[in-house]
Amino acid sequence: MILNIIFGSLAGLSFILLLWQWFAARRFPLHQRVGDTSFAPAVTLLKSVKGADAATEDCLRSWFAQDYAGEVQILFAVASAEDPVCAIVKKLIQEFPARDAQLVICPQITGANAKVSKLAELEKLAKHEIICISDADVRVPADFLANAVAPLRAPDAGLVNCFYRLANPTTLAMQWEAIAMNADFWSQVLQSQTLKPLDFALGAAMLTRRKQLAEIGGFESLKDCLADDYQLGNRIARKGHRIVLCPVVVECWDPPMDWSGVWKHQLRWARTIRVSQPAPYFFSVLSNAGFWAMVWMLFGIATTTASFHSVGDNAFVGHIAPGIGFTVGIGLTVLRLWIASNLQYRLTRASNAEHFWLVPIKDLLQFAIWLCAFAGSTIEWRGQKFRLRRDGTLVKPGT
Repeated sequence: MILNIIFGSLAGLSFILLLWQWFAARRFPLHQRVGDTSFAPAVTLLKSVKGADAATEDCLRSWFAQDYAGEVQILFAVASAEDPVCAIVKKLIQEFPARDAQLVICPQITGANAKVSKLAELEKLAKHEIICISDADVRVPADFLANAVAPLRAPDAGLVNCFYRLANPTTLAMQWEAIAMNADFWSQVLQSQTLKPLDFALGAAMLTRRKQLAEIGGFESLKDCLADDYQLGNRIARKGHRIVLCPVVVECWDPPMDWSGVWKHQLRWARTIRVSQPAPYFFSVLSNAGFWAMVWMLFGIATTTASFHSVGDNAFVGHIAPGIGFTVGIGLTVLRLWIASNLQYRLTRASNAEHFWLVPIKDLLQFAIWLCAFAGSTIEWRGQKFRLRRDGTLVKPGT
Protein backbone atom coordinates (compact mmCIF):
# COMPACT_ATOMS: atom_id res chain seq x y z
CA MET A 1 0.00 0.00 0.00
CA ILE A 2 2.81 2.42 0.88
CA LEU A 3 4.61 1.81 -2.42
CA ASN A 4 1.35 2.27 -4.27
CA ILE A 5 0.90 5.68 -2.61
CA ILE A 6 4.51 6.65 -3.39
CA PHE A 7 4.31 5.65 -7.05
CA GLY A 8 0.87 7.23 -7.38
CA SER A 9 2.14 10.48 -5.88
CA LEU A 10 5.13 10.55 -8.22
CA ALA A 11 2.89 9.87 -11.22
CA GLY A 12 0.48 12.59 -10.12
CA LEU A 13 3.27 15.12 -9.55
CA SER A 14 4.87 14.35 -12.89
CA PHE A 15 1.58 14.97 -14.68
CA ILE A 16 1.02 18.26 -12.87
CA LEU A 17 4.46 19.27 -14.15
CA LEU A 18 3.58 18.01 -17.65
CA LEU A 19 0.35 20.04 -17.74
CA TRP A 20 2.26 23.11 -16.51
CA GLN A 21 4.77 22.53 -19.33
CA TRP A 22 1.95 22.21 -21.87
CA PHE A 23 0.19 25.40 -20.70
CA ALA A 24 3.50 27.34 -20.80
CA ALA A 25 4.00 26.18 -24.39
CA ARG A 26 0.44 27.08 -25.36
CA ARG A 27 0.93 30.67 -24.18
CA PHE A 28 4.09 31.29 -26.20
CA PRO A 29 3.48 32.96 -29.63
CA LEU A 30 5.33 30.27 -31.56
CA HIS A 31 5.87 31.01 -35.29
CA GLN A 32 4.58 34.57 -34.88
CA ARG A 33 6.21 37.24 -37.10
CA VAL A 34 6.89 40.90 -36.38
CA GLY A 35 4.78 43.43 -38.24
CA ASP A 36 7.41 46.16 -38.48
CA THR A 37 10.69 45.14 -40.14
CA SER A 38 12.09 48.65 -40.49
CA PHE A 39 14.66 48.00 -37.77
CA ALA A 40 17.45 46.43 -39.84
CA PRO A 41 20.91 47.07 -38.38
CA ALA A 42 23.95 45.64 -40.16
CA VAL A 43 24.69 42.05 -39.11
CA THR A 44 27.77 39.86 -39.27
CA LEU A 45 27.08 36.12 -39.45
CA LEU A 46 29.78 33.83 -38.06
CA LYS A 47 29.57 30.22 -39.14
CA SER A 48 32.06 27.46 -38.37
CA VAL A 49 31.77 24.67 -40.94
CA LYS A 50 33.22 21.19 -41.29
CA GLY A 51 32.35 18.47 -43.77
CA ALA A 52 29.31 18.29 -46.00
CA ASP A 53 26.25 16.11 -46.50
CA ALA A 54 23.13 16.22 -48.66
CA ALA A 55 21.57 19.07 -46.65
CA THR A 56 24.64 21.31 -46.26
CA GLU A 57 24.15 23.40 -49.40
CA ASP A 58 20.50 24.15 -48.69
CA CYS A 59 21.27 25.06 -45.08
CA LEU A 60 24.03 27.48 -46.07
CA ARG A 61 22.04 28.92 -48.98
CA SER A 62 19.21 29.87 -46.61
CA TRP A 63 21.54 32.46 -45.05
CA PHE A 64 22.55 33.94 -48.41
CA ALA A 65 18.87 34.19 -49.40
CA GLN A 66 17.75 36.28 -46.40
CA ASP A 67 15.06 38.85 -47.15
CA TYR A 68 16.64 41.51 -44.97
CA ALA A 69 16.87 45.25 -45.55
CA GLY A 70 20.13 45.73 -43.67
CA GLU A 71 23.69 44.92 -44.65
CA VAL A 72 24.83 41.34 -43.97
CA GLN A 73 28.41 40.10 -43.76
CA ILE A 74 28.82 36.31 -43.87
CA LEU A 75 32.05 34.74 -42.57
CA PHE A 76 32.74 31.02 -42.85
CA ALA A 77 35.59 29.30 -41.01
CA VAL A 78 36.99 25.91 -41.95
CA ALA A 79 40.04 24.11 -40.61
CA SER A 80 41.35 22.86 -43.97
CA ALA A 81 41.16 24.10 -47.55
CA GLU A 82 40.70 20.45 -48.56
CA ASP A 83 37.42 20.13 -46.65
CA PRO A 84 34.56 19.32 -49.10
CA VAL A 85 32.44 22.11 -47.61
CA CYS A 86 34.81 24.66 -49.17
CA ALA A 87 33.51 23.88 -52.66
CA ILE A 88 29.92 24.50 -51.49
CA VAL A 89 30.80 27.81 -49.83
CA LYS A 90 32.70 29.01 -52.90
CA LYS A 91 29.80 28.05 -55.14
CA LEU A 92 27.37 30.05 -53.00
CA ILE A 93 29.67 33.08 -52.91
CA GLN A 94 29.68 33.04 -56.73
CA GLU A 95 25.91 32.49 -56.84
CA PHE A 96 25.29 35.52 -54.60
CA PRO A 97 27.94 38.05 -55.72
CA ALA A 98 26.13 40.93 -53.99
CA ARG A 99 26.63 39.31 -50.59
CA ASP A 100 29.63 40.32 -48.50
CA ALA A 101 30.83 36.76 -47.88
CA GLN A 102 34.22 35.26 -47.17
CA LEU A 103 35.69 31.81 -46.55
CA VAL A 104 38.47 31.84 -43.93
CA ILE A 105 40.90 28.94 -43.43
CA CYS A 106 41.63 28.47 -39.72
CA PRO A 107 44.12 25.57 -39.40
CA GLN A 108 45.21 26.48 -35.87
CA ILE A 109 42.81 25.10 -33.27
CA THR A 110 43.61 26.72 -29.93
CA GLY A 111 40.99 25.10 -27.68
CA ALA A 112 39.17 21.85 -26.99
CA ASN A 113 36.11 23.18 -28.80
CA ALA A 114 37.25 23.45 -32.43
CA LYS A 115 34.08 25.27 -33.49
CA VAL A 116 34.55 28.05 -30.95
CA SER A 117 38.26 28.30 -31.73
CA LYS A 118 37.29 29.11 -35.32
CA LEU A 119 34.59 31.55 -34.20
CA ALA A 120 37.24 33.40 -32.18
CA GLU A 121 39.21 33.91 -35.40
CA LEU A 122 36.13 35.10 -37.30
CA GLU A 123 35.25 37.52 -34.49
CA LYS A 124 38.37 39.53 -35.38
CA LEU A 125 37.08 40.01 -38.95
CA ALA A 126 33.53 41.06 -38.05
CA LYS A 127 32.58 44.49 -39.44
CA HIS A 128 29.27 45.05 -37.69
CA GLU A 129 27.99 45.51 -34.15
CA ILE A 130 25.29 42.81 -34.35
CA ILE A 131 26.79 39.32 -34.39
CA CYS A 132 24.82 36.23 -35.44
CA ILE A 133 26.16 32.76 -34.66
CA SER A 134 24.64 29.65 -36.19
CA ASP A 135 25.55 26.00 -36.56
CA ALA A 136 26.38 24.68 -40.02
CA ASP A 137 23.42 22.29 -40.15
CA VAL A 138 20.79 24.97 -39.50
CA ARG A 139 18.37 26.09 -42.19
CA VAL A 140 16.43 29.29 -41.57
CA PRO A 141 13.35 30.87 -43.19
CA ALA A 142 13.97 33.88 -45.43
CA ASP A 143 12.62 36.31 -42.83
CA PHE A 144 14.70 34.99 -39.94
CA LEU A 145 17.06 37.95 -39.55
CA ALA A 146 14.24 40.48 -39.93
CA ASN A 147 12.48 38.87 -36.98
CA ALA A 148 15.49 37.92 -34.87
CA VAL A 149 16.98 41.44 -34.74
CA ALA A 150 13.70 43.00 -33.60
CA PRO A 151 14.17 42.34 -29.84
CA LEU A 152 17.58 44.06 -29.99
CA ARG A 153 15.75 47.39 -30.28
CA ALA A 154 15.58 47.17 -26.48
CA PRO A 155 18.87 48.20 -24.84
CA ASP A 156 18.53 45.58 -22.09
CA ALA A 157 18.24 42.71 -24.60
CA GLY A 158 21.67 41.08 -24.60
CA LEU A 159 21.06 37.97 -26.71
CA VAL A 160 18.29 36.67 -28.95
CA ASN A 161 17.90 32.95 -29.59
CA CYS A 162 15.17 30.71 -30.94
CA PHE A 163 13.75 27.22 -30.87
CA TYR A 164 14.79 24.61 -33.37
CA ARG A 165 13.33 21.39 -34.65
CA LEU A 166 14.94 18.20 -35.87
CA ALA A 167 13.81 18.38 -39.49
CA ASN A 168 14.96 15.01 -40.81
CA PRO A 169 14.52 12.12 -38.37
CA THR A 170 15.45 9.60 -41.07
CA THR A 171 15.95 6.59 -38.78
CA LEU A 172 13.86 5.06 -36.01
CA ALA A 173 16.50 6.10 -33.49
CA MET A 174 16.25 9.70 -34.70
CA GLN A 175 12.47 9.54 -34.26
CA TRP A 176 13.22 8.94 -30.57
CA GLU A 177 15.41 12.03 -30.56
CA ALA A 178 12.75 13.98 -32.47
CA ILE A 179 10.32 13.43 -29.58
CA ALA A 180 12.93 14.73 -27.14
CA MET A 181 13.65 17.82 -29.28
CA ASN A 182 10.39 18.55 -31.05
CA ALA A 183 7.96 17.81 -28.20
CA ASP A 184 9.73 18.01 -24.86
CA PHE A 185 12.77 20.27 -24.96
CA TRP A 186 11.26 23.53 -26.22
CA SER A 187 8.26 23.28 -23.91
CA GLN A 188 10.51 22.55 -20.92
CA VAL A 189 12.51 25.70 -21.71
CA LEU A 190 9.28 27.72 -21.62
CA GLN A 191 8.28 26.03 -18.38
CA SER A 192 11.57 27.07 -16.77
CA GLN A 193 11.01 30.62 -18.04
CA THR A 194 7.81 30.84 -15.96
CA LEU A 195 9.99 30.47 -12.85
CA LYS A 196 12.83 32.82 -13.74
CA PRO A 197 14.26 34.73 -16.72
CA LEU A 198 16.33 32.65 -19.11
CA ASP A 199 19.99 32.49 -18.13
CA PHE A 200 21.22 30.36 -21.03
CA ALA A 201 21.00 30.30 -24.82
CA LEU A 202 19.95 27.76 -27.45
CA GLY A 203 22.72 27.49 -29.97
CA ALA A 204 21.07 26.80 -33.32
CA ALA A 205 20.91 30.53 -34.14
CA MET A 206 21.81 33.37 -31.75
CA LEU A 207 22.21 37.14 -32.12
CA THR A 208 24.10 39.40 -29.76
CA ARG A 209 26.19 42.56 -29.87
CA ARG A 210 29.97 42.91 -30.02
CA LYS A 211 29.68 44.93 -26.82
CA GLN A 212 28.18 41.97 -24.96
CA LEU A 213 30.77 39.61 -26.44
CA ALA A 214 33.56 41.90 -25.28
CA GLU A 215 32.11 42.02 -21.77
CA ILE A 216 32.50 38.25 -21.38
CA GLY A 217 35.91 38.04 -23.05
CA GLY A 218 34.73 37.13 -26.54
CA PHE A 219 34.75 33.65 -28.02
CA GLU A 220 38.30 33.23 -26.80
CA SER A 221 36.89 32.74 -23.29
CA LEU A 222 34.63 29.88 -24.50
CA LYS A 223 37.07 27.86 -26.59
CA ASP A 224 37.38 25.04 -24.02
CA CYS A 225 33.64 24.82 -23.23
CA LEU A 226 31.47 22.00 -24.53
CA ALA A 227 28.12 23.81 -24.15
CA ASP A 228 29.38 27.07 -25.65
CA ASP A 229 25.81 28.22 -26.39
CA TYR A 230 24.80 27.70 -22.76
CA GLN A 231 27.92 29.46 -21.52
CA LEU A 232 27.50 32.36 -23.96
CA GLY A 233 23.94 33.03 -22.80
CA ASN A 234 24.72 32.41 -19.13
CA ARG A 235 27.67 34.80 -19.06
CA ILE A 236 25.76 37.52 -20.89
CA ALA A 237 22.82 37.07 -18.48
CA ARG A 238 25.16 37.35 -15.48
CA LYS A 239 26.27 40.72 -16.82
CA GLY A 240 22.70 41.91 -16.34
CA HIS A 241 21.43 41.54 -19.90
CA ARG A 242 18.18 39.88 -20.91
CA ILE A 243 18.02 36.64 -22.94
CA VAL A 244 15.12 36.80 -25.42
CA LEU A 245 13.33 34.00 -27.27
CA CYS A 246 12.38 34.79 -30.87
CA PRO A 247 9.16 32.96 -31.93
CA VAL A 248 10.65 31.93 -35.31
CA VAL A 249 11.58 28.23 -35.47
CA VAL A 250 14.66 27.11 -37.40
CA GLU A 251 15.50 23.64 -38.70
CA CYS A 252 18.38 21.33 -37.81
CA TRP A 253 19.36 18.82 -40.50
CA ASP A 254 21.42 16.08 -38.91
CA PRO A 255 23.16 13.23 -40.73
CA PRO A 256 21.52 9.80 -40.22
CA MET A 257 22.23 8.28 -36.80
CA ASP A 258 21.66 4.78 -35.46
CA TRP A 259 20.66 3.92 -31.87
CA SER A 260 24.26 4.09 -30.68
CA GLY A 261 24.78 7.53 -32.19
CA VAL A 262 21.57 8.94 -30.70
CA TRP A 263 22.38 7.40 -27.30
CA LYS A 264 25.82 9.06 -27.28
CA HIS A 265 24.28 12.36 -28.36
CA GLN A 266 21.61 12.25 -25.67
CA LEU A 267 24.12 11.18 -23.01
CA ARG A 268 26.49 14.00 -23.97
CA TRP A 269 23.60 16.45 -23.76
CA ALA A 270 22.49 15.04 -20.38
CA ARG A 271 25.95 15.21 -18.83
CA THR A 272 26.39 18.74 -20.13
CA ILE A 273 23.13 19.84 -18.47
CA ARG A 274 24.05 17.98 -15.26
CA VAL A 275 27.31 19.90 -15.07
CA SER A 276 25.73 23.24 -16.03
CA GLN A 277 22.66 22.99 -13.78
CA PRO A 278 23.16 20.11 -11.29
CA ALA A 279 20.18 20.69 -8.99
CA PRO A 280 17.55 21.28 -11.73
CA TYR A 281 18.91 18.29 -13.63
CA PHE A 282 18.65 16.02 -10.57
CA PHE A 283 15.00 16.95 -10.01
CA SER A 284 14.18 16.81 -13.73
CA VAL A 285 13.42 13.10 -13.34
CA LEU A 286 10.19 14.12 -11.59
CA SER A 287 8.90 15.57 -14.86
CA ASN A 288 9.23 12.27 -16.73
CA ALA A 289 5.49 11.72 -16.75
CA GLY A 290 5.46 8.68 -19.03
CA PHE A 291 8.02 6.84 -16.91
CA TRP A 292 6.20 7.32 -13.59
CA ALA A 293 2.83 6.45 -15.14
CA MET A 294 4.29 3.19 -16.46
CA VAL A 295 5.93 2.40 -13.11
CA TRP A 296 2.62 2.89 -11.31
CA MET A 297 0.80 0.83 -13.92
CA LEU A 298 3.29 -2.05 -13.80
CA PHE A 299 3.30 -1.98 -10.00
CA GLY A 300 -0.49 -2.27 -10.12
CA ILE A 301 -0.28 -5.31 -12.41
CA ALA A 302 2.32 -7.03 -10.22
CA THR A 303 0.59 -6.41 -6.90
CA THR A 304 -2.88 -7.27 -8.22
CA THR A 305 -1.59 -10.62 -9.50
CA ALA A 306 0.09 -11.29 -6.17
CA SER A 307 -3.12 -10.40 -4.30
CA PHE A 308 -5.13 -12.92 -6.30
CA HIS A 309 -2.67 -15.67 -5.48
CA SER A 310 -2.50 -14.83 -1.78
CA VAL A 311 -6.09 -14.02 -0.77
CA GLY A 312 -8.17 -16.10 -3.17
CA ASP A 313 -11.87 -15.23 -2.99
CA ASN A 314 -11.12 -12.02 -1.06
CA ALA A 315 -8.87 -10.78 -3.82
CA PHE A 316 -11.12 -7.80 -4.49
CA VAL A 317 -10.18 -6.22 -1.17
CA GLY A 318 -6.48 -6.96 -1.69
CA HIS A 319 -6.10 -5.58 -5.17
CA ILE A 320 -8.52 -2.64 -5.38
CA ALA A 321 -5.84 0.00 -4.65
CA PRO A 322 -3.24 -1.47 -7.04
CA GLY A 323 -6.04 -1.87 -9.59
CA ILE A 324 -6.73 1.84 -9.40
CA GLY A 325 -3.02 2.46 -10.03
CA PHE A 326 -3.15 0.26 -13.12
CA THR A 327 -6.27 1.96 -14.49
CA VAL A 328 -5.14 5.52 -13.79
CA GLY A 329 -1.64 4.69 -15.08
CA ILE A 330 -3.13 3.73 -18.44
CA GLY A 331 -5.11 6.96 -18.52
CA LEU A 332 -2.05 9.06 -17.70
CA THR A 333 -0.02 7.26 -20.38
CA VAL A 334 -2.67 8.07 -22.98
CA LEU A 335 -2.63 11.71 -21.84
CA ARG A 336 1.15 11.79 -22.13
CA LEU A 337 0.90 10.47 -25.71
CA TRP A 338 -1.61 13.16 -26.64
CA ILE A 339 0.37 16.03 -25.10
CA ALA A 340 3.62 14.87 -26.78
CA SER A 341 1.87 14.67 -30.15
CA ASN A 342 0.26 18.07 -29.65
CA LEU A 343 3.52 19.78 -28.68
CA GLN A 344 5.38 18.17 -31.56
CA TYR A 345 2.71 19.32 -33.99
CA ARG A 346 2.85 22.89 -32.64
CA LEU A 347 6.59 23.10 -33.22
CA THR A 348 6.88 21.26 -36.52
CA ARG A 349 3.42 21.97 -37.99
CA ALA A 350 3.40 18.37 -39.15
CA SER A 351 1.77 15.25 -37.76
CA ASN A 352 3.96 12.41 -36.55
CA ALA A 353 1.14 10.08 -35.55
CA GLU A 354 2.78 6.99 -37.02
CA HIS A 355 5.54 7.16 -34.39
CA PHE A 356 3.38 8.00 -31.36
CA TRP A 357 4.15 4.57 -29.89
CA LEU A 358 7.76 5.66 -29.42
CA VAL A 359 6.79 8.16 -26.70
CA PRO A 360 6.74 5.65 -23.78
CA ILE A 361 9.94 4.05 -25.12
CA LYS A 362 11.55 7.47 -25.24
CA ASP A 363 10.48 8.12 -21.62
CA LEU A 364 11.99 4.81 -20.46
CA LEU A 365 15.23 5.50 -22.32
CA GLN A 366 15.25 9.04 -20.93
CA PHE A 367 15.23 7.64 -17.40
CA ALA A 368 18.18 5.41 -18.30
CA ILE A 369 19.99 8.44 -19.76
CA TRP A 370 19.24 10.39 -16.58
CA LEU A 371 20.84 7.65 -14.48
CA CYS A 372 23.86 7.30 -16.75
CA ALA A 373 24.49 11.04 -16.62
CA PHE A 374 25.58 10.59 -12.99
CA ALA A 375 27.79 7.58 -13.76
CA GLY A 376 30.73 9.55 -15.15
CA SER A 377 31.99 12.71 -16.80
CA THR A 378 33.38 11.26 -20.03
CA ILE A 379 31.66 12.24 -23.27
CA GLU A 380 32.25 11.39 -26.91
CA TRP A 381 32.13 14.37 -29.25
CA ARG A 382 32.98 14.46 -32.93
CA GLY A 383 34.81 11.14 -32.70
CA GLN A 384 36.94 12.15 -29.71
CA LYS A 385 36.63 11.38 -26.02
CA PHE A 386 36.80 14.18 -23.45
CA ARG A 387 36.36 14.54 -19.72
CA LEU A 388 33.82 17.18 -18.76
CA ARG A 389 34.93 19.27 -15.79
CA ARG A 390 32.61 20.92 -13.27
CA ASP A 391 33.01 24.32 -14.88
CA GLY A 392 31.79 22.95 -18.23
CA THR A 393 35.22 22.88 -19.88
CA LEU A 394 36.69 19.91 -21.72
CA VAL A 395 39.98 18.11 -21.18
CA LYS A 396 41.42 14.94 -22.64
CA PRO A 397 40.92 11.92 -20.33
CA GLY A 398 43.87 11.46 -18.00
CA THR A 399 44.83 15.16 -17.94
